Amino acid sequence: MSGPPTTELERAIRAQPAELSRVLETPIPHGIVERLRQARRIWVVGTGTSLHAAELAAMMLHDAGRAATAVPSMRFVNWAPPVDPADALLLISHNAGQETAYAAAAFTMAMDAGLRVVAVTRRGGGLPDTVETVERERSHTYTVSYTTALVQLARLAHALGAEPYAPEVLARIPGAVEAAIADPGTERIPQPGRALVLFGEGPAAVTAREGALKVREAARVLAEGYDVEHLLHGSAVPLDGRDHLVALLPPDTDGLVEAVARAGELAGIPTTRVREPADLPPALAQIPLTVRLQLLALRFSRERGTNPDVAIEGPWADEHLWAIGMPPGFLTG
Repeated sequence: MSGPPTTELERAIRAQPAELSRVLETPIPHGIVERLRQARRIWVVGTGTSLHAAELAAMMLHDAGRAATAVPSMRFVNWAPPVDPADALLLISHNAGQETAYAAAAFTMAMDAGLRVVAVTRRGGGLPDTVETVERERSHTYTVSYTTALVQLARLAHALGAEPYAPEVLARIPGAVEAAIADPGTERIPQPGRALVLFGEGPAAVTAREGALKVREAARVLAEGYDVEHLLHGSAVPLDGRDHLVALLPPDTDGLVEAVARAGELAGIPTTRVREPADLPPALAQIPLTVRLQLLALRFSRERGTNPDVAIEGPWADEHLWAIGMPPGFLTG
């Protein structure tokens, strides 16, 4: 990207290498790590982009040998799994639950139930026992708060015993993100006539969903993200030449991602492969890979003349709609 940034989204994308470096230099309080270490099970809870972070966090905690499960905030509140005070809630929220009713409700419910509660959220959010990320983002299309949350979650996983996320490995992330910004590798992906369909395996399937969400929010383009197996088992059936497939690599453990990409090409569907070259463990490679898709969303927004900083508007922005499920007096007493 050349020239000064023209949107808050672009500013946030450009800020990621520096913010990731800053986060890596900030110690995580020992007491927060011990709170998670003492837990029998860890429920990782979030909504939207924060749920994508929760899914990757659970994978990283598995590398520490911990029983961790990612759960959407509303499901945790209204359809709670069996939990007890020996468990921990690891809540991920961009804005300390202040704009996400069910994240706030999950936090309140877990505190009331006596769980060990830790939040990964923005700086100055007002929640106790937090691992902080960045200042509140000014664009509705969240980027830097997501990538910095993933770094903080990787640091927590390492503190709990996950060797793949050692400090010397994490130190390679800002450079990988800077390389992704300089050369995103998504320039050849055109706007689809109908739908953009991203897919991958394991952690890359999470990135497919996150990338699709960014494209929807920033550019108002119909986009979907899939686990490659899910795409193969029926979801690809209605796709045709009006759509565009994007295969995210690596991983591709059994070659299924590449095989599905080839099948799409044989079916007459334009297909692009986006590969992340960074020397990082699969979960961490999703950080620069996600940045490449953030830049795709930004480019589509420019081409279509949309405002990527205001995604939620009209009836979707009704304050009463967003207040459903919010605990009374949350963060106000």
